[in-house]
Amino acid sequence: MTADAEQRALRWRCRRGMRELDQLLARYLDQRWPEASDSERGVFRRLLDGEDDTLWAWCTGSSRPADPELAALVDRIVRLPAQPAA
Repeated sequence: MTADAEQRALRWRCRRGMRELDQLLARYLDQRWPEASDSERGVFRRLLDGEDDTLWAWCTGSSRPADPELAALVDRIVRLPAQPAA
């Protein structure tokens, strides 16, 4: 799979049942994915395997992932600046 095709597939996986979660995950894909290491990319793919309610709880800080790699990535995602409206 080409890098562009993979990013399109991941963008589709970032579409969740909650707009706020969609925006957080897509923000990571837009801002961090291009420079992310292979290791970080693997952690992001694992994150996308999570259930929406669990991911939202992690992103809002009402719970934390037990996996330290996932916890670190969630922290990076929630700290990313929002994109200005076009």
